Amino acid sequence: MQQQKPQIKKLEFKFNLNLRRILIWVLIVFLFLPSLIKLLLGSTGIFKELPLSTAIAEIKEGKVESVQIRGEELILLYPKDAEGNQAVGTSRKEEGSSFMDQLQKAGIDESKVRVEVVSQDFINAFWNIMSLVLPILGFGVLMFYLMRRQGGGGDMFGIGKSKARLFAKGKQNIKFADVAGVDEAKKELEEVVDFLKNPKKYRDLGARTPKGVLLTGPAGVGKTLLARAVAGEAGGAFFSMAGSEFMEMLVGVGASRVRDLFDTAKKAAPSIIFIDEIDAIGRTRGASGGFGGHDEREQTLNQILVEMDGFTQYDNVIVIAATNRPDVLDPALVRPGRFDRRVTLDLPDIAGRKAIVEIHKKGKPFAKGLNWDKVAERTVGFSGADIENMLNESAILAARENRKEIIMADIEEAALKVKMGPEKKRLQSKLEKKMTAYHEVGHALVGHMLPGTDPIHRVSIVSRGMALGFTMSRPKTDKFQQTESELNHEMAMMLGGRWW
Repeated sequence: MQQQKPQIKKLEFKFNLNLRRILIWVLIVFLFLPSLIKLLLGSTGIFKELPLSTAIAEIKEGKVESVQIRGEELILLYPKDAEGNQAVGTSRKEEGSSFMDQLQKAGIDESKVRVEVVSQDFINAFWNIMSLVLPILGFGVLMFYLMRRQGGGGDMFGIGKSKARLFAKGKQNIKFADVAGVDEAKKELEEVVDFLKNPKKYRDLGARTPKGVLLTGPAGVGKTLLARAVAGEAGGAFFSMAGSEFMEMLVGVGASRVRDLFDTAKKAAPSIIFIDEIDAIGRTRGASGGFGGHDEREQTLNQILVEMDGFTQYDNVIVIAATNRPDVLDPALVRPGRFDRRVTLDLPDIAGRKAIVEIHKKGKPFAKGLNWDKVAERTVGFSGADIENMLNESAILAARENRKEIIMADIEEAALKVKMGPEKKRLQSKLEKKMTAYHEVGHALVGHMLPGTDPIHRVSIVSRGMALGFTMSRPKTDKFQQTESELNHEMAMMLGGRWW
């Protein structure tokens, strides 16, 4: 018997849900019934509404058999057709006027049409009132139902509901293995995943679950990808929303969406809230130029501060935010207790670029014998997104030339395209090309002769982007600082292409 109870409860729920839907549709049909009957009769030609002038004209032409007067309403009965159907028309006379006087003014002989005054009984009066009231009432009920379905709590069409995209458990297929080049950041976030999976282990030691993690770094280094990997590893609900999506023209909408987002995440705990580009709403208060420093953006930020302070160690909800402008964020937002961890992602080093290349080259037919160490050295200063785009562009170049494999020349051309743009054909005279060649050779010669500069990799007078030509040097290793002599040599190389 105990095994059958859940099934019975489920059947009862389905039955109640179906009954509720049936009652709603019956109510809608009943409310719109008078208008529906009029519409159906009008489409068949049996029932029609006429202006008073048209009704008098048809009476004068002898098309009307009899007229019934019910208060201010006129009912015109037409002769029956061959099939025995009788058309009915309605019109209204002017209030307080005599219909017979109007017929006389129109020159209509009373003998041509039978006119009778009919007392307006209760049923007809009720029907006339309902035909006007019910459609309005029905429209109001329908609008209320739509508001409840979409908005909830009287919120018109859900404008105050958060627009966060939910990635439920098992729907997020990105793992930490799909992220490379940010090993230190991955280690920090692996602990966040462990917090969500095993919260009791940390509570027993008196540790508090971090309330928030702020991911900072230049564009394209993998902040959003890393947040999605955290959701895939944790296996909980993942709510993703951009900072700009909180904002609307209506005052108070942003704060309402913040409340709804955090309430939903708490109910789905363990869960992760990811806010991308949080600088759109998290800028320092009072610096936005709003009137009195109390604009809609600041209200939204204040609500985020309140919600993050309201977390307890048992909520099991973590907020992850990403930005490439940490310098503009409000100090109250990034303090410990809200964003407890600040993880900085940098451009990948040579080992990181090798790992990123290994991930993104899967599924692409590269020629055998490619020197991938050379590719990693070639991409100094590239972000993970740049490397992915470079390999994708190389595949497009190979397909454009109808080749089955991607060669090193494709990768080199794709790297130039990603960083400097595609080739441009400019109509230049021989003198202009000669001047460009002298200019670039000047850079190359000075750079080659000075020991503090990087080796020259490529010299070209082919126009790309805004440049008429370029001289590219490639460092042998990643550099994080430079000496004074190296900086002086670099400046000399930059000036080497100038001549007077």
